Amino acid sequence: MDQETLIERLTAENEEFRRLRREHQAHDQELEALKRTGPLSADQQWRMSELKKLKLMAKDRMEAIIRHARSGVTA
Repeated sequence: MDQETLIERLTAENEEFRRLRREHQAHDQELEALKRTGPLSADQQWRMSELKKLKLMAKDRMEAIIRHARSGVTA
């Protein structure tokens, strides 16, 4: 099964994967909005840093779920 097909299957069948994917996309959208605001305040810079961390944590967990699915272990 290729990566895209596996991601589609996990999105359809795995609630945690679906939630993580939504969170990852939401963090990405908020980051993009902050980037368009021009010079950032200290609070905005902190928020950007926090969003990057949250986005990476979601991606790491999604990758772990994908690895488990590939190996046949239920995630």
